[in-house]
Amino acid sequence: MSLEALNKRVQKDLSCLAFGGADWVRPVVHQEGHVYDAIIIGGGQCGVGVAFGLLKERISNILVIDENPNGYEGPWDTYARMLTLRTPKHLTSIDLGIPSLTFRAFWEAQYGEKAWDELDKIPRREWMNYLRWYRKVLRLPVLNEVTLTCIAPEGGVHRLQIEGKGAPSSFLLARKIILATGIQGGGEWYVPDFIKEKLPSYLYAHTSQRIEMEKLRGKKIGILGGGASAFDNANHVLAEGAAEAHVFIRGNDLKRINPIRQMELSGMIERYHTLSDKDKYAAMAHFFKYSQPPTNDIFNRASAWPGFRLHTGSPWLDVREERTQAVVTTPHGAFAFDFLIIATGLVSNPSLRPELRLVEPYIARWQDRFSAPEKIKNPLIDAHPYLSPDFSFLSRNEKGRRILYGLFAFNYSALISCGLSASALSGLRFAIPKVVQGVADQLFLDDREQILKDYFSYREIEFTGNWTEKAIASAEL
Repeated sequence: MSLEALNKRVQKDLSCLAFGGADWVRPVVHQEGHVYDAIIIGGGQCGVGVAFGLLKERISNILVIDENPNGYEGPWDTYARMLTLRTPKHLTSIDLGIPSLTFRAFWEAQYGEKAWDELDKIPRREWMNYLRWYRKVLRLPVLNEVTLTCIAPEGGVHRLQIEGKGAPSSFLLARKIILATGIQGGGEWYVPDFIKEKLPSYLYAHTSQRIEMEKLRGKKIGILGGGASAFDNANHVLAEGAAEAHVFIRGNDLKRINPIRQMELSGMIERYHTLSDKDKYAAMAHFFKYSQPPTNDIFNRASAWPGFRLHTGSPWLDVREERTQAVVTTPHGAFAFDFLIIATGLVSNPSLRPELRLVEPYIARWQDRFSAPEKIKNPLIDAHPYLSPDFSFLSRNEKGRRILYGLFAFNYSALISCGLSASALSGLRFAIPKVVQGVADQLFLDDREQILKDYFSYREIEFTGNWTEKAIASAEL
């Protein structure tokens, strides 16, 4: 099968499902212009998956906006540096149960069934090519190079202030907003303060930033962090020509357990929403103890380089600039590097998002709804938004309930409330239907008066048989 043949198969499958039927949502008229039923912020895997989910529910008055150029949404062809995805290849995600839309179908259409059997993990760039194909074959309405700067609720309709080369105007109007803004979309990437305060920006970069690899050739690189991203970056810079890559971890041994693998098989991902707050908090406090370890192949590849060094029991105690180098102090001495890569993850907190500045004070956090036992209490968890099972924001008070109505956080900040859902590929097939149902249910209830009025007044004739004549004839017999 070719990609052209697969495209035809997709359209046939969608036709068999009666995809693309007439919308049931009632249009809203606004004096300032068109009102979308839903606008999705972010055109990566979460955003396009939600868009397809809404279209399946016959909600087509939607729009997706993304700040990146067409084809470069998300991390996969921008700052991600792993060779392959870490998720097992057989786990499905944004296909939403349609076999022809799976990555497997996409791969086999190009390389054949045998190539799928021989494939270990999905190559990162091939995953991005799949997302590009998915968007194109489904004809999803995406506007690129459009950045959301502020959300302003205005009595049932949200005004989205936007900017960028692709922006059609200075604002958009929407009844519902889904923040499909990825791993960093619920907060910001984290760099320890002492690094930002003591080093000029040209001497370091977070793993989420673009790095000019050609400038690191022949250089000595220091990497802070013991998770998968640290080893992805070590392998990448060495492959690009760096002389040495030193990975520093706080503990005396590498993390060896990946709780995600257990969650994928135990039913915990799909049924997480049924847990009590107490169980959710305990589960995620346990999860936070484990940085996602490197895959065996990435670690082996990185450690095979002559320039690779691993420093255990070596937290960074201090840094300083010295003759255009960064000097790192650890319990085992000081080390000078030409450049530092910071693999310290992120923090989730609505107050860190500029686009939420008008609504953030009303957003309930976990610390507002649950008091964790001191043994497991974690301020990083407490700062997460407390969301409903359909990913909608919940409020600290009644005024906030009206302001936040129609806003959904389908990004990494949903981790504590909704589990491994919008934050990992292995959770998307369960999470997308939940947020889609939440949006659809709100739209239905918003329109319920008119929908019920039309229902009660419905008088269209369907049965046209002449039962009176037949009844008379039967009686005469």
